[in-house]
Amino acid sequence: MRLRTAQLIEVGAAFGSDVQEPGSPPSADNIAVFLVAYTVEGEAVACGALRLLDDGSAEIKRMFVESASRGTGVATTILRALESEARERDVHTLQLETGTALPAAMRFYEREGYVPIEGFGPYRSGSLSRCYSRLL
Repeated sequence: MRLRTAQLIEVGAAFGSDVQEPGSPPSADNIAVFLVAYTVEGEAVACGALRLLDDGSAEIKRMFVESASRGTGVATTILRALESEARERDVHTLQLETGTALPAAMRFYEREGYVPIEGFGPYRSGSLSRCYSRLL
């Protein structure tokens, strides 16, 4: 919960408002995998989730790394683990949405092989959304 709260604060500050996520929020009912990275001391520093969609596709959700742990490779580790989990579930296409006010997130996904796509699902008409996809 601490990571989710930090993520909400950071996104809210980036957009200058209390941004509400379009569509249904992730929950235990619709998330297949939720990963958390911990320090050797047991402190949670990063997370990410996988929401299965349809026809062999899934959405990356809730990717977040605390600022003190950025640049350590933990985001890439979480992302690659989610991709591995997706492959195990016969997912061939991963999609994700991030915000236009989060340029570091956009650079990260592009560096990791994700390409910009048109908005999908609840992000179709989101002017603040930037969507990406990657074939596995």
